[in-house]
Amino acid sequence: MITDALRAFRSRNYRLFFAGQSLSLVGTWMQKTAVSWVIYAQTHSKFMLGVSVFATLFPSALFSLLGGVVADRYSRYRLLLLTQILSMAQAGLLTLAVYRRADAVWEILALSAVLGLINAFDVPARQSLVYELVADKQDVANAVALNSTMLNLSKLLGPALAGLAIERLGAATCFGLNTLSFVPVIASLLAMRLPAFVAKASAKNILEELTEGFQYVLATPDIRFIISTLGLTALLVLPFTTLLPVYAKDIFGGTATTFGLLDGAIGLGGLIGALYLTSLKPGTNLNKTITATTFVFGAGLLLFAYTPWYLGALAFLVVGAFGMMAQTTINVTLLQTLVLPAMRGRVISLYVLVYTAALPLGSVLVGTVSQHVGVRPTVLAEGLLALGIGLLYVRNLRRPQPAPAPKPTMA
Repeated sequence: MITDALRAFRSRNYRLFFAGQSLSLVGTWMQKTAVSWVIYAQTHSKFMLGVSVFATLFPSALFSLLGGVVADRYSRYRLLLLTQILSMAQAGLLTLAVYRRADAVWEILALSAVLGLINAFDVPARQSLVYELVADKQDVANAVALNSTMLNLSKLLGPALAGLAIERLGAATCFGLNTLSFVPVIASLLAMRLPAFVAKASAKNILEELTEGFQYVLATPDIRFIISTLGLTALLVLPFTTLLPVYAKDIFGGTATTFGLLDGAIGLGGLIGALYLTSLKPGTNLNKTITATTFVFGAGLLLFAYTPWYLGALAFLVVGAFGMMAQTTINVTLLQTLVLPAMRGRVISLYVLVYTAALPLGSVLVGTVSQHVGVRPTVLAEGLLALGIGLLYVRNLRRPQPAPAPKPTMA
């Protein structure tokens, strides 16, 4: 059972990737937490908190399509190695900036934008490379699920460790620890054994390759559907998390700890969802699984919206986050397994673009709506919208599939 859930580890390159990324992601979440803490501690401005998030996400959205073209045209391994070295340099500069001056707010924002630019090239290369690291392609879905487990575990550990590091050692030390976390990542990448990259001759320029990627997505119904539903979910449902501070403070009359536990419930639900996906048997129909988990996501939000009990809210958030994480992870798995290898970087970059553009817009939309109709009705509506997206998955299940297309399954 355990061996089956960890079958992607049979691939040496994937084991190295997982080990390096696990440490790095904890450092990344430590840095994210420390950035928010320093910005708010120095400015006492919620607007500046939003600016810091925007500074990281906007460059990623702006350049992600170019990052996808580069990932398809050049060696994804070398591109990832380069972005990890640059990310380490960015973290090092952040450490120096805060060490020299505790109120280095504008330096932090500028370096956040630099990290967003690096991520525009890093994410398409990293996501596309996972497929190449798994020797048996039947284990790709398991590798994606293990990646989600790693991500959710780092979300639980990173902020907690950051809190301890900031309180006892200072913010600069927290940034310094993230800098050091890139050492095992780079070492694991250098230890990999991959076939030599063979550059493909291309008569097309970057703009033509970008257009080719768009045309491929538009002409492929399954991929078009995945990206569209992802965009709808990111725009209309996922931003419910922005309202959690209101639940903690105004509805449950709590403190920062109350908020932290609500946030932690989402991380716990996401972790359980990721572990559930690793346990799926070979042959599991992922299209049916994503339909079911989307309904679980919606049901969790409906139950959470008006619950008067704090413990009940925590439990319902775990349920909703379980469905949320499973839906997101399966979307990535379906993309990895359905897309042509030559298009993988561009399709994943489009996925990144849709996600990073829809989520901030959705957060503004949800915040505005909740100002007028209230927080609880807004979250209730988001739960209903999740159920509506679930109905889209049901309709997609009933759509006749093209004969040559294999049915995506959990390997």
